[in-house]
Amino acid sequence: MDILGLISSTTHIIAQATNDSGALNWLAAKYNAGGLFMHPILATFIIGLAVSFERFWNLSRARVNTKDFLIKVTAALKEGGVEEARDLCASTRGPVASVFHAGLLRADEGLEAAEKAIMAYGGIEMGFLEKGMIWISTCITLAPMLGFTGTVQGMIAAFDSIKEAAQISPAIVADGISIALLTTLFGLVVAMILQVFYNYFISKIDKLVGDMEESSIQLIDALYELKHK
Repeated sequence: MDILGLISSTTHIIAQATNDSGALNWLAAKYNAGGLFMHPILATFIIGLAVSFERFWNLSRARVNTKDFLIKVTAALKEGGVEEARDLCASTRGPVASVFHAGLLRADEGLEAAEKAIMAYGGIEMGFLEKGMIWISTCITLAPMLGFTGTVQGMIAAFDSIKEAAQISPAIVADGISIALLTTLFGLVVAMILQVFYNYFISKIDKLVGDMEESSIQLIDALYELKHK
């Protein structure tokens, strides 16, 4: 799923809801009817969305055409040697360029040193790519748990109402059951939305890491050919 399409669709839905005051009033009424646990669920959603948009921005900036970049680095190695290729990597953004730059800095010490530098810096770049993902995962876990906790609170309120009235009536337990269902609903919806973002980011990170590993092997091969020539 394209994240730009997802954001565009979400924005369109929000715009339609904004134009329809009835929908907003309904949502606000359900939120207020959900009780106290609706507030932490909303806070979880806001935090998860904030981290998601931050990850989307940084992963978009990290994306680069690896094949074209590798061709440029290989050409720079052939024409100007390691120093020219190093300058090219230093002026290019993204994890692949950073890993290449780390390897080229140690190229004068031999292929083994360059390979070790690439592996070490690749682990660092992977950590940067995964930064913040734990918070999205935490929000995905917390949202339904908060919803289920609100469900328990609503059922307790319903039974307390029965106890006070000393009889069972739909009108008596309606408020408690409403709280129970609404918190569960909102918690699950929040978790599903954030799960879509999380899965998308994981797929992008896996692709970036795969490109980084594949291109690093090709860089080592290029350095090997340069050394023997």
